[in-house]
Amino acid sequence: MAGLEGRHALVTGGGTGIGLAIARALAGAGAAVTIAGRRLEVLEAAAQEIGAHPLAMDVADEAAVTEGTAAAVAARGPVAICVANAGLAEGRHIMKSDLATWRQTLSVNLDGAFLTVRESLRSMSGLDWGRVIAISSIAGIKGLRGAPAYTASKHGMIGLIRGLSEDYMGTGLTFNALCPGYVDTDIVTRNTAAIAARAKVSEDEALAMMVNANRHKRLIAPDEVAAAALWLCGPGSGSVNGQAIEIAGGQM
Repeated sequence: MAGLEGRHALVTGGGTGIGLAIARALAGAGAAVTIAGRRLEVLEAAAQEIGAHPLAMDVADEAAVTEGTAAAVAARGPVAICVANAGLAEGRHIMKSDLATWRQTLSVNLDGAFLTVRESLRSMSGLDWGRVIAISSIAGIKGLRGAPAYTASKHGMIGLIRGLSEDYMGTGLTFNALCPGYVDTDIVTRNTAAIAARAKVSEDEALAMMVNANRHKRLIAPDEVAAAALWLCGPGSGSVNGQAIEIAGGQM
């Protein structure tokens, strides 16, 4: 697929998992893609693979986001497609959570999305076409057991998107959230051991718990999320705005 030639896309958390799949899809459609993240070596390897541009940037650091986005804009032009994907996925019961844990989760997931979108909009607001896509979660749609901070952060991302869709209504810029269920990425691999320890079950049983939480009883492929992001950037998508789109194998 082509059609995004001349458009600059910024994808946070673009070196692995969902972010990498989205970056690959956008680059394949002709966009000039900047992939941002904290681990430069991972970004450089991914950038070489898909034909993107690496940017070391911690989304929880306001100065890093401001300076990094400005540098990407200077190099490749206004951000026309902003994908706020970087985030933490860690479950912890509220009685085992301290304020530092709460603040870290919201700082990366919600503050990071806010900063990424705000800085992208500095250049995007001068365009007559733009796409902002936040990667939320089914935890942004419903409560996720044992993960109140994560759930709150993902709900907050959807609120941010809905508010911005009203602010920029009719400008040619759209704002949407993608809400995947459990996706076949390293995050699921890491969480398998953590869930097994918390629930006192085997790792196979822990993995089955996540698989069965998806309505179609399988893990979602990162490319399925990427396809939804690409659709939001494609022809005929201009009337899809302010939406939280579930990608979970069925109604949640």
